[in-house]
Amino acid sequence: MEARPDAGGIRNNISRGLVALHKEMYGIGPTEAKTYYDDDLIVCVMRGGFSRAEENLRLAGRGDAVTDQRAQWQEMMRSSFVELIEKETSRKVIGFMSGNQQNPDMIAEVFVLETR
Repeated sequence: MEARPDAGGIRNNISRGLVALHKEMYGIGPTEAKTYYDDDLIVCVMRGGFSRAEENLRLAGRGDAVTDQRAQWQEMMRSSFVELIEKETSRKVIGFMSGNQQNPDMIAEVFVLETR
């Protein structure tokens, strides 16, 4: 495992940054976020932050529409997400994957960094 004395600060900055991007684009954002950073892998798991409309769609049995729309949005945000990670780590992102679920509501952003 790579030693990074400032890894806690990087993880916190990534969590705050990803939550801020969600809030900026959706008008609402996750209420919790935790980022894991080990070697060339960063995973941020966020909880909460689905809109009232998304929650109503889920309750009406249309959760797939929410999942699909979120996936499209996360792909649209790829460059902003990658820019944040590269700025915080000073490393190039070579892979980005994103996923969400609704019950319980969680969002995961996964980044693979170029090896040193």
